[in-house]
Amino acid sequence: MPAARTAGIFIVPAVLDCVATKQMIRILESKDMGQVLARRAAQMTDAEAVVRPILEAVRTRGDAGLMEYARRFDKLERGSVSVARSEMSAAAERLTPQFRNAVEVASNNVRRFAELQLPRESMVELGPGHRVGQLVRPLDTVAAYVPAGRYPLPSTVIMTVVPALVAGVPNVCVACPKPVDEVWGTAHILGAHHVFQMGGAQAVAAFAYGTETVPRADRIVGPGNIYVAAAKKLLAGEVGIDFVAGPTEILIIAADADPRFLAADMLAQAEHDTDASAILLTTSRSLAEAVALEIERQLQTLTTADVARESIDRNGAILVVDSLDEAVELSNEFAPEHLSIHHGELLPRIRHAGGVFVGAFSPEAAGDYASGPNHVLPTSGVARLRGGLSAADYVKVISVQQLDRAALAGLAPSVTTLARAEGLEAHARSVEVRLV
Repeated sequence: MPAARTAGIFIVPAVLDCVATKQMIRILESKDMGQVLARRAAQMTDAEAVVRPILEAVRTRGDAGLMEYARRFDKLERGSVSVARSEMSAAAERLTPQFRNAVEVASNNVRRFAELQLPRESMVELGPGHRVGQLVRPLDTVAAYVPAGRYPLPSTVIMTVVPALVAGVPNVCVACPKPVDEVWGTAHILGAHHVFQMGGAQAVAAFAYGTETVPRADRIVGPGNIYVAAAKKLLAGEVGIDFVAGPTEILIIAADADPRFLAADMLAQAEHDTDASAILLTTSRSLAEAVALEIERQLQTLTTADVARESIDRNGAILVVDSLDEAVELSNEFAPEHLSIHHGELLPRIRHAGGVFVGAFSPEAAGDYASGPNHVLPTSGVARLRGGLSAADYVKVISVQQLDRAALAGLAPSVTTLARAEGLEAHARSVEVRLV
């Protein structure tokens, strides 16, 4: 079959075969929004049942319980989950100069952005003798969970460790279930204090409870599979977490854009996992069709096509909407993890998103690695409640107040009236005794 061109795009015969057999991403109308934007429910209840005995084993047996499950699930062969500094250093030495330079560029941008996110200490005077303010103090120990399932993720080391160091956390720990040079070496280059070869629910439990080898963390951050998510959910009252993450997702709004760019962004999301979702909202039927064809063309040479193909087939869609106004409202309702908008004038109207990528030359991949903002973002609609991981997640803000006698006297009528309205007599007297 000879090659052909459609809508200005070079289409190889294999792509035309896909068209003929209808192996293409769905193109739907506005009325079909519900079925597309309804996220697949994660089997969290089943996962919780699986991880409960693991959490209990680590809680009650410490290192013994941790090692049992690390050997079973992580295939750990070493005698301890603790990675020696010499091993971290050796891993760093094996990294290529090109990789080390990439880490330097990315971490510098992440560091600069994280510095902007930190709350500031302050003291102000609300009135004569009435001073209030806040202290900002880092958490003592944080744990960064770095997955190593389908792909190793040294970028997650950068995104979780750098903000912790910017915040001044004195004990930054990294957990990864596999001995990956890019992970261990990046942790060493950045200055992480400890690395542990462990993963899954057992790693989350070790940081939540502490063991003989693993320090108890104040907060656990970073992505993971459904079992990691279930463990974080169950232990959220025992330890601080960032959020319970679900499958990764991108939503793109574009009325007029290069189909190659849109298809590439959708596939970049789809290759993460077969549960990942990539959705395009457009007002243009012709653009929708061009993007669908372009996805097929790019899949022909994509090394991760087996994963991306299944993700696109199961969860991907292109929706033709009546207007950009409708697209924005649907996006706000969906509250996507990643939102790509090809029209900057829409930005002021965005209310709910984990991260926003504006314009044709702001691909999500830039944010995943090196542009500065964090790539650990809320999924499953949690962006309605909070944004992505930030340096502020690694500190606590402590309020401070200082009154002199005259300032207290000025507040006394209000304080004693409210205290007695609540039936708390001792509260009122604690003020009055100072003013007699």
